[in-house]
Amino acid sequence: MRQIITQVDAFTNKPFAGNPAAVCVLPAPKSDRWMQQVAQEMNLSETAFLVKQDDGFSLRWFTPAVEVPLCGHATLASAHVLWSEGHLSKDEVARFHTKSGLLIAKLQNEWIELDFPVNNSQVAKAQPELSTALGVNYNAVYQNSLGYLVEVESEDVVRQMQPNFQLLKTLPVHGVIVTSKVHPGSEYDFVSRFFAPALGIDEDPVTGAAHCCLAPFWRDRLHKNTFLAYQASSRGGVVKLYYDGGDRVLLSGQAITILQGELTSF
Repeated sequence: MRQIITQVDAFTNKPFAGNPAAVCVLPAPKSDRWMQQVAQEMNLSETAFLVKQDDGFSLRWFTPAVEVPLCGHATLASAHVLWSEGHLSKDEVARFHTKSGLLIAKLQNEWIELDFPVNNSQVAKAQPELSTALGVNYNAVYQNSLGYLVEVESEDVVRQMQPNFQLLKTLPVHGVIVTSKVHPGSEYDFVSRFFAPALGIDEDPVTGAAHCCLAPFWRDRLHKNTFLAYQASSRGGVVKLYYDGGDRVLLSGQAITILQGELTSF
């Protein structure tokens, strides 16, 4: 029996940019241990596993270390694989049954639109070590189910910061989003980076789930519903957002297949 794994760069239309994810479309469910071992072998920030159902696909996501309840870029990559490899026709909606509920993906020209749950943040009192771990001063700290959301002074601070990942790992949260407004005249509305060493990912290149937090955060501050966001990792990636204040966020991105392989021993 052959098991194909496809590697996709998500939230980009250029190879070797965006966020890479591995996608396995399985003929039948596999054990948690097996999926975790495959994710560890792939050693990407996420590996996605799909199984066909009557009304869509079950979808689970694993980092090299743990299973996560929601992952934007690997969902984008999964939808891309379903359409590009003929599992769905391009006019069909992709329906994913996940630990975060039903997720919907639509192909809109060359962009894939994801319908995700919003993740609101509340003002938080951060650990004293946070500033030292990030290596920068911050304006304010908030908290959501992903961890801390940290607002800093400028785009330059976001782009140039070099966190201490070992110290970040000791904080009582799984991840840290750092964000700011952009320079005047930029094509983007805001920039961000996402660090999650506690999940086995020092820095995630482009994080869909983080933008479920960033959309309501910046809607309150920029007083608009539509955004073009840039995640300023070394690979970089672009996310379109629409958030009208409800309980769902529309995230859109592009994707490109980079390589495909076959598991020979499993």
